[in-house]
Order: sequence, then structure tokens, then C-alpha cells
Amino acid sequence: MLCYAEPRAMKMLRFRSPSVSSLAQEVQCTVRLLDDSEIACSIQRDTKGQFLLDHVCNHYSLLEKDYFGIRYVDPEKQRHWLDPSKPVVKQMKCQQPYTMCFRVKFYPQEPIKIKEELTRYLLYLQLKRDVYHGRLLCPFTDAAYLGACIVQAELGDYDPEEHPADYISDFKLFPKQSLKLDSKIMEIHQNELRGQCPALAELSLLQRAHTLDTYGVDPHPCKDFTGSTAFLGFTARGFVVFQGNKRIHLLKWADVSKFKFEGKTFYVIGVQREKKLVLTFHTSTPASCKHLWKCAVENQAFYKCAKSSQIKTVSSSSIIFKGSRFRYSGRVAKEVIEASSKIQRDPPLSVITQPTVHSAGLSALKDSVHLSPLKPSVTSEEVEVRENHVQERREDEAVNRMKADEERREIHVDHEDEACAALTISDTEYSPCASVVPTPVEESQGGLNLLFQSPARLLKELHADPEMQLELQAERERELAREAFRQSLCSPSSGRQQMQACLLSAARLVVMATGLLVILLPLLLVLLESDLDISFLHDIRQTPEFEQFHYEYYCPLRRWFLCKLELMTEQLWGD
Repeated sequence: MLCYAEPRAMKMLRFRSPSVSSLAQEVQCTVRLLDDSEIACSIQRDTKGQFLLDHVCNHYSLLEKDYFGIRYVDPEKQRHWLDPSKPVVKQMKCQQPYTMCFRVKFYPQEPIKIKEELTRYLLYLQLKRDVYHGRLLCPFTDAAYLGACIVQAELGDYDPEEHPADYISDFKLFPKQSLKLDSKIMEIHQNELRGQCPALAELSLLQRAHTLDTYGVDPHPCKDFTGSTAFLGFTARGFVVFQGNKRIHLLKWADVSKFKFEGKTFYVIGVQREKKLVLTFHTSTPASCKHLWKCAVENQAFYKCAKSSQIKTVSSSSIIFKGSRFRYSGRVAKEVIEASSKIQRDPPLSVITQPTVHSAGLSALKDSVHLSPLKPSVTSEEVEVRENHVQERREDEAVNRMKADEERREIHVDHEDEACAALTISDTEYSPCASVVPTPVEESQGGLNLLFQSPARLLKELHADPEMQLELQAERERELAREAFRQSLCSPSSGRQQMQACLLSAARLVVMATGLLVILLPLLLVLLESDLDISFLHDIRQTPEFEQFHYEYYCPLRRWFLCKLELMTEQLWGD
């Protein structure tokens, strides 16, 4: 049962269970959406993450929900994705009320295949956040085009009488925004994108963004075997590694065999140029390494598998009964695209001026609050003027032109990947300011000062800490001890000890099995020969094999035992 109370600032939700006594155990949650609005929730202690995710999707009237997830931060500032199959309370380690964020978890490989405009709009909001926080790094020309698409979607066509000369200064689009970039954005906005409606401008951004190497990358800061800072990520194409302003590794999903982790060390096992490849990286904490491993397993299953039935439970270690076990439980990319193609409701053509029943979520989203902190206010008259500029024929031509450009870019990228593994992605270094802590973060959590710091600098300060140096030294000593142990196992003197240990283990197994047989067989025999009226015992008694055993072995053995017992009793009484 869902009960709603609707104040102006946020909507309240309460998940009720049949037990009245359990209402005293309600937990308060706040979910921050992509447009920085919030939904306040009151849930039970046994409410699973899937209910929370479904509620946010219902708030949007969102059907293509498999691309999205809910993220939270624990007290140690480690990010996590909320597991839909587990209770929310058991996953949250911080104090109430809980604060979480609704974000894009799996980026669509081809945004043009997204069926509904609502889903494309939410992806547009996520990409705008990625651009602002430096996660979507790109060359100068692409950055200017993305910025112009954002301006076109939110301001409409350039009007000299309405827009001042420095109207781009009202937008904070990039972490580092120069005058040269602003000038290029205005040039593209005033000329190339003129006439595009907001939906088409958003689609233009998606089409350009998904061709970039950093599209869909949720960067995980770490260090490689040389101690240099690197950022790991997972995209629809495969596993990527960024260092400086270059992409130094790209392993396509077909070439990735397995991901493993042990402590703070993360391993990527794959094949490159028909040779086995093992990449090793070191994270700052074991918790961040486990989170990295889980993200790797989920992305590999989502993008690589053809059906969800092919997904298997994976272990973090190759040793039996050791390490963490995890399985992705959602649908895969191919199934999501197939399900999207079967959506029957009409997509909203003009969600602001012509709202329908199905587009209520999107129109409410666009009308309730500002789309983001970056967007200036837009009046209804401006919206009507903007809508009147667009014709269906122009939209169709633009979409067809983008499809053709996309095919050419895919061919170019494939040749580029075959030519070299290292690829320059930008003129500046890849240093996303929000790769350690997701935005937004509560001021009470003390994490705002981390948002605009580079993870490279954070890692540098972390490794400069004396306690961290001692911990790293201890980690090196443990590695040396494990290596010495492996070498000792290979020596001839240790072969006899290993054989003796193996024989001792086998002897223990035989003794344990014999003991179980000695205890269980007499117990089963007593139960079968008793008068207990149990169905499975009765069925066993009716079998020919048991009747033969009863008359040929059990009865003679019982008579012999009773005779011996009588003789012993007579001798005792005679004495």
C-alpha cells in the first residue's frame, strides 16, 4: 500500500507492511534526483532496494528503468550502488536519515535506440553532470559542441535583442571554462544548432557524447604497478584505463576473461593480440577495491551477456571457499533494448505544451523545478516561441543526418582501436573532480571540500601520510612472505611434507566417513524396524529389497543376538 503526502518541496512515500507493530521501525530516506530535486521516503526495515528504485521510476513514469540505479556513500566516503535484492537498512552503514542519489548506472551504447524521450532526457541530465564535473572529458571541438547543445536546449535560438553579448557567462558548463571555449560555444549555438527544439538539441548532445572515449565512465582512481595515478572505467565497449590525457588501455568485453581482487589489489585478466594479459592496480582501501570489482562484474554481465540466464555467480578469488561471491541480478543490454522496442505508449512529442497521461512524469519534472543549477529561468512565452521554430521535416532530416554521421564515426573508431591501444583524448589531463565522492553530499557529512579536489592530489596526500606509508610497508612485507611461501612449496624438501599433509588429510576424511557410517546405519536400521508410522519409512518397508533384508539377515541376526543374551543371563543368574 502506498500513501502519499505532497508538500511543495518534495513528495513523501511510505511502504506499509501487514504488521501494525512494525510501523514503529520506519526509516527515513531522501533520494536526490538528477535535476537536484528530492523525494523523501518512509520505509520499513525489511524494505528491499528494488522498492525504492521502483518508486523513483514511478515518480518519473519511467519504463526504461534498467539503465538507472541508486547510489549512496558510507561514513568512510566510499561509494556504493544500492543492491535491489537486499534490504536497504542492511546496506546503509550511516546514521538516519539516509541520503541517496538517483543516477544513470549503465549508459546506453546507442542513445538513438532509446524508445522514449523521457529516458533520453534523464540521460541528458546525467551527461550534463558528467560534463560539469569533468568525468566526460573530450577535445576542445567536442566540448564546444556539447556546451552549445546544452545552451540550445535550455535557451532556444539566439536572439540578439534578448540575449546579451556575454549570455554564456550565466552557464557553468565545465570545470575549467575559458573565454576561447565560451566564444566557440556561442558560435555553434548561434549558427549550427539554430532551429533545433530542446528535445532535438538534447538528442544531438547524446549522439556526440556517446562517441567519446569517456562516455559512460564512472572513474575509479587507483595506482598502477609503477605507482602512477590512473583512472579505471567500464563502458559499453569494454574496460578502459586513463592516465594523463591518454587512454592507455581498452579491452573489449569479448577479450576480458575475469576480474579478481585481493585486499587492495585489483586484477584484470584478458587476452590481447592472442596473448594472455594480466593488469594489476592498487586502490586506497579494500572497500574501494571491492566496489571496483562489483562494478566490473555488473558491467561485464550487462554489456557482454546476450541473456540474463547466462549470468553466473563469480568469485573474487580462484581458490575454493575463499573470497567474495557476487552475481548481477538484472536484465542485460540486449534484453533492455528488446523490451524498449515493445513499449506501446506514444512518446510525448511536446511534453511542455501538450502534456498527455503518459508524459505526466516528464512534464511535471520539467515544470516543477529548474532542470539543474546551470539553467536560467524560461517563461512560457519563450517556450512557445521555441516550439514554433521547429517542424517535423527538419527534425527527421537532422536525425537521419546524425545516424549517417554516427556510422562514419563508428568505422573511424574501429580503425583507430586496431591501430593503437594508446589514444589522446584531450589537451588536458583526465582529473574528474567528483570521482571520489558522488555529488551532491550533505554538508553535515563534511564531504563538500572533497568535491572540487582532484583524486590524483587526494591519492598523493594519502600516500604521503606516515600511517599510510607504514601500511604500505606492511603490505609489501606480506607480499614478500607470500612469495617466499610459494617458492618453498616448489622446493624438493617441501614435497615430502606436502605429501604427508595430503595423506594425513585423506586419513582424517576416511575416519570421519567411517564414524558417520557407524552412527547413521544403526540409527536408520532402528527407525526402519520400529513401528513409527512415517510415510517415507513405510514406503521403504514395502520395497522387495527391504523385505529380503528383513527376513534373510535382520531376523536371523536378531534371534542369534537374543540367544546369546539369554545364555549370558542364565550364566549370571546361575552364578
